[in-house]
This record gives sequence, structure tokens and C-alpha cells, in this order.
Amino acid sequence: MPVQEWNSARYAENARFVSDLGEPVLNLLAPRPGERILDLGCGDGHLTERIVLRGAQVVGIDSSPDMVEAAQRRGIDARMLDAYRLEFDSEFDAVFSNAALHWMKRDPDTVIRGIRRALRRDGRFVGEMGGHGCVAAITVALCASLEHHEIKNVPAVIPWYFPTCDEYSKRLQAAGFEVESIELIPRPTPLPTGMRGWLETFAIPFMGMLAEEKRSQFLDEVTERLRPMLCDSSQRWTADYMRLRFLARLRA
Repeated sequence: MPVQEWNSARYAENARFVSDLGEPVLNLLAPRPGERILDLGCGDGHLTERIVLRGAQVVGIDSSPDMVEAAQRRGIDARMLDAYRLEFDSEFDAVFSNAALHWMKRDPDTVIRGIRRALRRDGRFVGEMGGHGCVAAITVALCASLEHHEIKNVPAVIPWYFPTCDEYSKRLQAAGFEVESIELIPRPTPLPTGMRGWLETFAIPFMGMLAEEKRSQFLDEVTERLRPMLCDSSQRWTADYMRLRFLARLRA
């Protein structure tokens, strides 16, 4: 199956809202001067910088070379690393993640166990990710358009993992965490470059199922399917986001 590809310039143009809307989860993290914090899925480091400004020592990791390079240009200690293969051992006071965990669909439990190993005693894991129902309308439109192009086994193409609070709490608890808070938050999100910009940034696994010459038509079809639901009379697009935000701490 095609995988998601990341381009820091495209991300900054079409999806800067992801880090701009990260202040609530950053406040939940409440980084303190001198703490050592791992930013899991740091992207281009835009939000990571704000953790550094609060006085913490931050290591950012991401699987995208382009994103890591962009973060390094900001002066972030950013490293290319696979979240399924975390090598840290009791090194961090906290692990932070914003808008990255839902891309780790293949094996969420392995990621959580790696995070647990990375934390020191009484360490905390604070994150925000897509939650149950996130971009539901967009997903339905993408799948319907792929089926129109006679693509088989379309559900397997969906690259996102959007759990309920109960499901993710159980995963955290099984790994040795106490869940201090977890909530599902509706967050309709205006799209600065419209639905087409969003799709070009985040729907690459769907596009990859088609020959290159058919992809533009495919994006047009998806956009028109969504227009009645997500585009207002002033031609402003809003994505149907649902966020899962949590704070969990290692059990003593």
C-alpha cells in the first residue's frame, strides 16, 4: 500500500494550523525549565520551539528526513527515528506528541511501550491525536471516489488510527500508565488553502492507489463530493476534525 509522504514546504503552506492549534495540549504538558522532553513526531519543529522557549531540553524525532531537516534549521535537536523502534531508556521526564500518533496505525501498542521505556520514573505522556470520528466525511468521500475508480479493498488504504477514549485508555493502562485525563474534542477547522490543499497534503496514500495521470481528476471528484458538507456559501472550507487529548503518567 502507498504510504504518506511529507514535504515541509507543502505542510507549512497547507497545514500550519496543526501546530498553531497546539497551545491547549502544550499547556497540558506544562513543561518546566530543565526538564528533558521527547517530542514524538515533531514535524518541522514549529511547536517544538515553543516547548524549548519554556526552558525544557527537547529532543524531537520524526520519520521524515525533510521534516527533520526543517526542524534542525530552527535549531531543534531533531533526529530521524522510527516511532516503532524507540531506543531511549529512562531518559525523559515527559513524552509529548501532537497530531502524529494517529499516523502510527500499524501497531499503536509498540509505540506506547517504546514511550514507556523512554520515560523516567513518574514520567508523563501527553498527547493530542485524531480521535474517533475525525475527518469522517473526508474519509467517506475519499473511499467512495476510490471505489468509483474500481480500487479493491479500499478500507485497507485508510492510513489513520482514530481511537475512542475508552480504547486508547485501555492501551495506555496495559502499558503501565495511569490515565489522569482523556477527552474527545470536536474541532471544526478552517482550511487556509481549501480542501484541495488539505488533500494534497494528507491524502497521499489514497492518491498513490491511482496512476499519476488520474490523480488530479480524483482530487476534483473528492472535493466536489465534500462541497455540500464542508464548504460554506463564501467558499470557505472547514475540515471535520475530532481530537483526542490525554495526559497519562507512569504507575509507581
